[in-house]
Amino acid sequence: MNGWSGTILRVNLTTGAVSRQATDLKDAALYIGARGLGDKLYIDEVDPKVDPLSPDNKIVFAPGPFSGTFAPSGGRYHVVTKGPLTDAIAGSNSGGSFGPELHYAGYDALIVEGKADEPVYLWIKDDVVEIRKASHIWGKWVPDTTDLVRAETDLEAKVACIGPAGEKQVLFAAIMNEMHRAAGRSGVGAVMGSKNLKAIAVVGTKAIKVANPKAFKDAVLVGRKKIKEHPVGGAGLKAYGTDVLVNILNQIGSFPTNNFQDGYSPTADKVGGESLSANQLVRAKGCFSCVISCGRVSKVKEPKYAGEGEGPEYEAAWSMGPDCGIDNLDAITHSNHLCNELGMDPISFGSTLACAMEMFEAGIITTKDTDGQDLRFGNADTLVELTRKTGLREGIGNKLALGSYRLANSYGHPEYSMTVKKQEMPAYDPRGVQGIGLQYATCNRGGCHVKGYTIAVEVLGCGAKLDPHVTTDKPFWVKLFQDLTAAIDASGGCIFGTFGMGGENYAAMLSALTGVTYTPEDYLKAGERIWNLERMFNLEAGLTSKDDVLPLRMTKLPIKTGPSKGELSHVPEMLPEYYKLRGWDEEGVPTKERLHDLQLA
Repeated sequence: MNGWSGTILRVNLTTGAVSRQATDLKDAALYIGARGLGDKLYIDEVDPKVDPLSPDNKIVFAPGPFSGTFAPSGGRYHVVTKGPLTDAIAGSNSGGSFGPELHYAGYDALIVEGKADEPVYLWIKDDVVEIRKASHIWGKWVPDTTDLVRAETDLEAKVACIGPAGEKQVLFAAIMNEMHRAAGRSGVGAVMGSKNLKAIAVVGTKAIKVANPKAFKDAVLVGRKKIKEHPVGGAGLKAYGTDVLVNILNQIGSFPTNNFQDGYSPTADKVGGESLSANQLVRAKGCFSCVISCGRVSKVKEPKYAGEGEGPEYEAAWSMGPDCGIDNLDAITHSNHLCNELGMDPISFGSTLACAMEMFEAGIITTKDTDGQDLRFGNADTLVELTRKTGLREGIGNKLALGSYRLANSYGHPEYSMTVKKQEMPAYDPRGVQGIGLQYATCNRGGCHVKGYTIAVEVLGCGAKLDPHVTTDKPFWVKLFQDLTAAIDASGGCIFGTFGMGGENYAAMLSALTGVTYTPEDYLKAGERIWNLERMFNLEAGLTSKDDVLPLRMTKLPIKTGPSKGELSHVPEMLPEYYKLRGWDEEGVPTKERLHDLQLA
C-alpha cells in the first residue's frame, strides 16, 4: 500500500492480547485516515450509548497518510473515542511527532480496548509490542512521565501520556505528547486514565511508500510555497503565534470577557501575542514538517510564577485571562504550563473557572464552597491555585473538574455555563461573528472552533472577506469549512495549512502519495462523509437537533460594549438552511438519499 501502512494494531488491556488486522483499502480510500479511518473503526465497534469511562469504551489513535511525510505540517494524529465531557463523539487532534512515529512503526491506527487491572504503559517498536507495568509512574506529572518512560524504553521514543488529571478522570483531561502537544478536548485523557493506561511510547523505523514520488514532491513544494507567501501562514503566526488573535478579535468586539458577559476588553493587549513575544518568548517552535512554527516556547521570570514551558496559545490566553477578568500574562502563562504538566485542556478549565467566578459574584457559590478561596473575577492567584487543585481534584477543584455544564447544573443555574453539547465554547464571541456561532452549535464534538474555522473568512479575510455580523451565506461557509477540515484532519495535516493551500493542493498531494485519485470534489466529499458518520453516531448516542443550540445568553443578551455592541447570535435563523444544505431533514437527521450518496447507507 502507498501512503497507508496497511496494518491496524489492536491491544486489549483486559486480556493482554495484542493482534493485527489488515487495513481495509476501500475504507482507507473513503475515509482517508486519522480522524476519518479512526471514526470508521471506532463507530463500527462501539455502542453509541456506551459509558465513556467504562471498559466497554475503546480509544483509537490514528495518524493519517501525510503523517511523517514532508507534506506541509504533516505531523498530526487523531484520538477517537466517546468523550466523557460531552457524551458525544470525541475527535481530538494533536501535532508534534507522535503521529509520524506511529506511522513509521507501520500502523494506520492503534485500537485500545478493555481495562488493565493495574497501571500500565504500551511500548511499541515496529512489530514488537509490549504491555509494561506503570505503577511506579502512576501519579507522575507529564514531564516526569515522559522522561521515565523514555529512560525505560528508548531515549528517542515519542511518548503520548496522561498526567494526574487523566488518572483522576478530570472530564476535560488531555493526552499530552512530547510533553507540550495536546489531544486536548472532550476528555480523551480521562478515557485513557479509566483504562489504567498511563502512556504509549513508540519508535518506528519503517518507510512510508509513495505512489508517485515526483508528483508528490512537486505538489508538496507548491503547497509549501503558498503557505510561506501567505501573510498569516508565512508571517503572522510565526512572529506572534496564535495569540496574535487577541487584539484582532478585540478590535472587532468579539473577544469574550468575564464568562461571555461582554465581547470587548480594554486591557486585552496585555495578554496578546505582541506582549507575549516582547516579554516571555524564548523561541518559536513547529511540529513535524511544519513550515509555520506557531508554537511558543515561553519563560516567566517573575519569581512568583517563574518557569519555562510552551504556550499560551490564543485560546488559553483568553480562557484563563480576560474570560476570568485577568490580564496578568505571567500568571496566565504559568497556569498554561501547569495545564500541560497536569494534562488538561486549558479552554475548558479556564471557562469553567470563569463560570464559577460569575456564580461566586452572584452569591450562588460562596466561600463555604471554596474553602475560603476568593473567586472574584480578576484574581490571578486564584487562577494559579485552582489550576493545580483542579488537575489534582482537590477542594473546589473537584467540582471544577466536572466542567462548567455539570458545575452550573449542580447549583441549579445552567444559564451560567457557556457550553454547546456540554463542551465550553472557545475564544470567539458568536454574537459578533455569526458563522462561528453556527459552527459551535452544529459541531459534532460540541463547542469548538477548529472543526470549521470560519474566522478565516469572517475576520482574517483569507480567500474571501465576509461581514462577521451578517448571516447571509454563513450556512454554506460553515458546511464548507467543516467538510474541508474533516478531510484535512483525516489526511494527517494541520488546518493552518489552509492559510495558503486549498482543497486542490490537498487532493493533489493525497493522490500522488496514495495512488488513489482524488479530485478537489472527491476530497471535500470524503470530509462530508466523515462529518455525517459522526452525526449518525451522536444521534444514536441520544443527541438531537435540540442540542444544536448556543447558551441562551448568546441569543438573548447582546454584547454590552465595543465595536459589536448590541449584537446577538442568530443561529436559530441559520439552522434550517444549514440542515437543508447538508441534506438533512428538519430534525437534523441525514436523509436516506444523502447517506446513500455518501456511501454510508
